[in-house]
Amino acid sequence: MRLQNALPVVALAAVQPALAWGAAGHEIVATLAQMHLHPPVLPVICSILYPTEPAASCSLASVATWADKIRFRARWSAPLHYVGGLDDYPPDSCEFPGTRGWAGKQNINVLGGIRNVTNILTEFVSDNSARGGVQAASASELELAQEALKFLIHFLGDVHQPLHLTGRDRGGNSVKVSWNGRVTNLHSLWDGLLIAKALRSIPRNYTVPLPVPPMEAQLRGTIYDPYIRRIMWDGIGLGSYSDVPGRWEDELEDWLACPAAPAQTQGFFSRAAQFVLGSKSLETDDQLACPRFWAGPIHELNCDFIWPHALDPEPHHSSVHEDADIDDHAHEHNCEGGVCSGDEEMHSLLGGPGNIGAVPASSHYLELDTPEYSGAIAKAWVVEKLLAQGGIRLAAMLNEIFEPLVEQGSV
Repeated sequence: MRLQNALPVVALAAVQPALAWGAAGHEIVATLAQMHLHPPVLPVICSILYPTEPAASCSLASVATWADKIRFRARWSAPLHYVGGLDDYPPDSCEFPGTRGWAGKQNINVLGGIRNVTNILTEFVSDNSARGGVQAASASELELAQEALKFLIHFLGDVHQPLHLTGRDRGGNSVKVSWNGRVTNLHSLWDGLLIAKALRSIPRNYTVPLPVPPMEAQLRGTIYDPYIRRIMWDGIGLGSYSDVPGRWEDELEDWLACPAAPAQTQGFFSRAAQFVLGSKSLETDDQLACPRFWAGPIHELNCDFIWPHALDPEPHHSSVHEDADIDDHAHEHNCEGGVCSGDEEMHSLLGGPGNIGAVPASSHYLELDTPEYSGAIAKAWVVEKLLAQGGIRLAAMLNEIFEPLVEQGSV
């Protein structure tokens, strides 16, 4: 059974899926998650993602953009990449969701998407841990679990990109800005340009391997490896392997807090049927995953500083395409021909005429590559913290979901 048939998705217009972080951002989240997986959990995940390949070649980052790459054949999944409140219009109105609730179909958003694929994976684990492990799963069960896992890896990146938590101006895609004298839009700036700027300023000492061999082994020789090392060394922290604590080391437990009611005992497909029939709203948060709770403070960043009031007047707003085949949150790709790898994306943004923002900006557009905007974001480590939170939370979810298969010794 394919995931399209398992998710409670009503008939949708053919739309292109939204992208949150660019390829590099999604791959960084996935790599940070892989660094924090319990060692016995990774082989279980690899046996689902790559059932015919050796575990040594397994990488969560290599499937982190899969949900974007299938956009033309899985257009039903487009609304599952973002969420926005009907009353939300940062910075003037910061509502998540507000009295009128979410835009779009009920629970057909990134919060509901995380909930649904998590339920699919927990049911897969429950069924197959009792039957002898992943190898006992049928081909259709394995295919469904594989797609759910790929979506989960991607959606955890999506929900940590602030502009995928607001519907204003198509998540910033319709807002033109200037970046280092070149035209781009607010969404593209947050997708990859801020990460590319950070890569330019990383000190050379982050080319030195991490002093934790199992973590260093998860890096893949990419252009952003030093950036991940810096997030680990100075942000998340290396515990006893470093004399200097990470700036967020004391916050990590709070990042995983899920102050929600216990998970419902009702099965996923029963809840899906209820949802489609409209008899009951599907809760997104439970003790395993609470995307709604996690997303709240991330959404607030839109009102705190992401949307300067200077962006309100014309000419920053471009026309919104009214064609039903165009997704409100779809945006420019960083590579010619579609979704590319994080390495290709960062090389494109760091140099070359084909990168985003190649068109000289009009003096009317607000310049955001300034000490007051991008400089303040870099100084506060805003982007790095969002990527780290996504990675830590994804790892915690995967460890919890797949632990029963580890306990059974069944891969």
